[in-house]
Amino acid sequence: MPAFLVEIAVIFAREILEAWVIIGNYRKVVTAQKDQEDPWDDDKVNKFLRMIWLAAAAAATVAAVMITALGIGLNAAGGELDDKVADIIEGVSKLVAAVCIAQLSLKVPTWLGVYPKKNKLMLSEEITQRDLWFNVAWNIWREVAEIGAFLIPFFLNDEGAEAIPLSGIVGLLIGLFCGALIYGISMVLKDKWRLCIFLVIITGWLSMGLFTGGCHEIEEVTGETPYAWKIEGDFWSKKKFPMALVKPFGYTNSPTILWLVCLPVWAIIVVALHIIKYQKVKKNNEKEAAEIVAAKV
Repeated sequence: MPAFLVEIAVIFAREILEAWVIIGNYRKVVTAQKDQEDPWDDDKVNKFLRMIWLAAAAAATVAAVMITALGIGLNAAGGELDDKVADIIEGVSKLVAAVCIAQLSLKVPTWLGVYPKKNKLMLSEEITQRDLWFNVAWNIWREVAEIGAFLIPFFLNDEGAEAIPLSGIVGLLIGLFCGALIYGISMVLKDKWRLCIFLVIITGWLSMGLFTGGCHEIEEVTGETPYAWKIEGDFWSKKKFPMALVKPFGYTNSPTILWLVCLPVWAIIVVALHIIKYQKVKKNNEKEAAEIVAAKV
């Protein structure tokens, strides 16, 4: 049996990269609270940072236990996870994650102080422990569960089981490196507007990729629409390095018609929501400013 399989390394790298982007963005918006008009003290910042890691660790542990139990059960029963059921579960989980990440994208301008927090419209958008815990836990659970689900065939068919340790380590390192690179860029951007734009684009782009991928998973079960084109070659394959690393952001070398429709539609929705939110904030602030002037007169 081979000691290393690219397919397994790709699974780990892709999901770890996605998880690192999520954790990194939440860490950045939390640490940025120290530079706001109403700054957090170090104790509060550290408390929220610990919560991010605790939520991630708890979710990863639960997912690992669940997927291990499932794998043992299927192996003992001599069965396998139905492909259609797995596709539907993965598709729905990606759609939920797309909504969560889109919400993060919409709240980043507020959390970074680009949009004022003091008006009534923004009071419900403070960073709360409950929202932070749920969003981090849900997304990390999904990433670890997907790794386990993708590895089940290797366990059940005794194909590549020996390659999992080495392939997993290589994929883990690649995913961490690419994720750290993105996080490093966000750390360099000290200006809050540039940082805001960078994080909004990264989170919005990831949400767009998750939504499109989720729709495609469900599409594979209900019946695929025709393929628009297919780019040949290992380099361009969504299942191999390096392009597998950008698959979570909506890349594929063989898009279906539904894929090509979902990608821009979700992008338009996210952009429209940002514009609507900005206009509401602007209108509300102008109204409050007018009320203050009137009160002084």
